Amino acid sequence: MKALGPIPPGYAMIDGQLAIAGRTVSDLVAEAGSTPLFVYSAQHVRRRVEALRAAMPQRLALHFAVKANPFGPILSLMNELVDGFDIASGGELALVRAAGIDPGRISFAGPGKTDAELRAAVAAGVTLNLESEGEAERALAIAAEAGGTPKLAVRVNPDFDLKGSGMKMGGGAKPFGVDAERVPDLVRRIIAAGAEWCGFHIFAGSQSLDNDAIIDAHAETLRLAARLADQSGAALPKCNLGGGFGIPYFPGDEPIDLPQIGARLAEQFSVLPPSLADTRFCIELGRYLVGEAGIYLTRIVDRKVSHGETYLIVDGGLHHQLAASGNFGTVVRRNYPVAIATRYDAPVAEAANVVGCLCTPLDRLADKAGFPQAAVGDLVAVFCAGAYGASASPAQFLGHGPAAEMLT
Repeated sequence: MKALGPIPPGYAMIDGQLAIAGRTVSDLVAEAGSTPLFVYSAQHVRRRVEALRAAMPQRLALHFAVKANPFGPILSLMNELVDGFDIASGGELALVRAAGIDPGRISFAGPGKTDAELRAAVAAGVTLNLESEGEAERALAIAAEAGGTPKLAVRVNPDFDLKGSGMKMGGGAKPFGVDAERVPDLVRRIIAAGAEWCGFHIFAGSQSLDNDAIIDAHAETLRLAARLADQSGAALPKCNLGGGFGIPYFPGDEPIDLPQIGARLAEQFSVLPPSLADTRFCIELGRYLVGEAGIYLTRIVDRKVSHGETYLIVDGGLHHQLAASGNFGTVVRRNYPVAIATRYDAPVAEAANVVGCLCTPLDRLADKAGFPQAAVGDLVAVFCAGAYGASASPAQFLGHGPAAEMLT
């Protein structure tokens, strides 16, 4: 048998079933009316934000990366809990505006912003994290046409990356941000043009479980921000330190030590150079805030044996859970945390593959893992589904369409 990833803490069992926020999975599916279904726990999100607030320095603001989960009720919940929102498209701008989020709390990053997106962001008063000199000139021209003052920051392509990160966003040639050595000239251009200078966005990588690497990346980021501020000759109003806090997905993964990371960042804040004395700092987290708060529920529609192997075929699959299928950046496929949710207290009785309904061999949610004896009609739960599930999977593949979503 192949091991399954670790089930996140905080989930319960009622009458032998997995329970979320005091309700069984069968009850939740009955309310939704169908499977597949994403269920997000507001209680889990609140606990995670509380833990971050307790561990991190008070000076550090907390931003939510909308790309992790743009579900409307999640955005409304986050509006109560976090200090800012980071978006990466005009579509996300529309979603956060529809959720009633103050544009003054929104920053917009991402390469390839269109003129229409820049125009909408400038008109709304959103801070633009500029990814190139060309984007800066387009934003300035659009603001001049509209007779407004754009809020501009620079996304820096740092000369280092976040060690051990699942996706490296900095260091070397990248489509993201402005190479560090070119940043001072761009800052001076922004200020000379009369724009509102808003600071730096420095994002070195994501999904790291290495405490020391995250601590070192914070130190490197602060040193880089100070150096670039000095070279620019301008005070640094704000610095987004990026994110990078990972969650355990696979066998052997261990959670990060949040108090240790927070304590070390507080030490770093205590010895800031004069150029950063009045700078406001934030971190930008998505997966770490909502990833473990989500569960994907899908129903077994067939059970079959082929050449001695058992297959549990479900009505969902990679079109909703691309990452769990192993097709979202992983080199070697490993099992996510998966369980038979309606037999949550039953002992392991067999090795089985959980496969989706798509006509492709890539559609696998669990590979030769140990499960209780499951039957047609049972519900399968894929954990760690609160981030980059519904928002990062090809929902329209083979015409199956998106899964239902609910916040409970």
